[in-house]
Amino acid sequence: MAKKSEGGMSFDGVIGAMPVFAKELLAGGVAGGVAKTAVAPLERIKILFQTRQAEFKSIGLVGSFTKIARTEGILGFYRGNGASVARIVPYAALHYMAYEEYRRRILLSYPDVWKGPVLDLVAGSCAGGTAVLFTYPLDLVRTKLAYQVVGSSNSNVKGLIHQEQLYRGIRDCFSMTFKEAGWKGLYRGVAPSLYGIFPYAGLKFYFYEEMKSHVSEERKKDIMVKLTCGSVAGLLGQTFTYPLDVVRRQMQVERMSNVSNTKGTLHTLFAIARKQGWKHLFSGLSLNYLKVVPSVAIGFTVYDSMKLFLQVPSRDEAIIANHTNNHTSSLHS
Repeated sequence: MAKKSEGGMSFDGVIGAMPVFAKELLAGGVAGGVAKTAVAPLERIKILFQTRQAEFKSIGLVGSFTKIARTEGILGFYRGNGASVARIVPYAALHYMAYEEYRRRILLSYPDVWKGPVLDLVAGSCAGGTAVLFTYPLDLVRTKLAYQVVGSSNSNVKGLIHQEQLYRGIRDCFSMTFKEAGWKGLYRGVAPSLYGIFPYAGLKFYFYEEMKSHVSEERKKDIMVKLTCGSVAGLLGQTFTYPLDVVRRQMQVERMSNVSNTKGTLHTLFAIARKQGWKHLFSGLSLNYLKVVPSVAIGFTVYDSMKLFLQVPSRDEAIIANHTNNHTSSLHS
């Protein structure tokens, strides 16, 4: 028997009354929040590897974990995670929903042309760009908060920077950044983000759907199959676009690290290569592999599971229903 809500409507009735796009938004938001929180400690270390090379990269992964645990405690591994989750929930919600919407619109407009994984590449790329533009300031705040390191007064680790925290939290970081440089400051580093997200988001969906297409129908609902496909998809997509992620992080913390102002994405890219070496453009990549594998895998798996729970119709059914509704509306007009 369906569970009744306080208003008397059954739970299934509430779900059934939700439009498809709202279900996709909810499923994507939950998937993003769960996946991001699961890998938050690795995300913090990766950002420190990218932006504080002298302090953290030299002592390695284990040393970095030990240093943060000693100077900041367990909560130090989640510094900036509040901003990260606050960003990833709307970002993932928009990303997944926009992907499904772009995919439907492309199929309806070009039914005989856009088929197969290439469709997922195009739809995923457009969806990634859309999500970044709407949520980028939250990513900037997350990075600035994660960049801050609380030094221990009795620590004699060479290169450790002792400083007061610049920002007290998400709201304070937003406020100070906006006062310093307005909207331009909140979108510092957005260019490499867009350059990176278009191929990354597209390739991620491309590889995921391409691998799933080689799996039999009865096994597509297997969680291990989804986890495996998602892991490989995130791994391959990230490898091709990682240098742009390093450029983005350094542009985001530029004012905090007291380095000379850079002039743009390509200028920063070549400046990093010239001053720190080409290898630094892949700084933290091995750690990112450890993060991306579970993150993308969990994200895709939770998203597909949430769609089943929310009774989202299959893509083919949604396209047929959309086409039927549009045809009916044109007849009545």
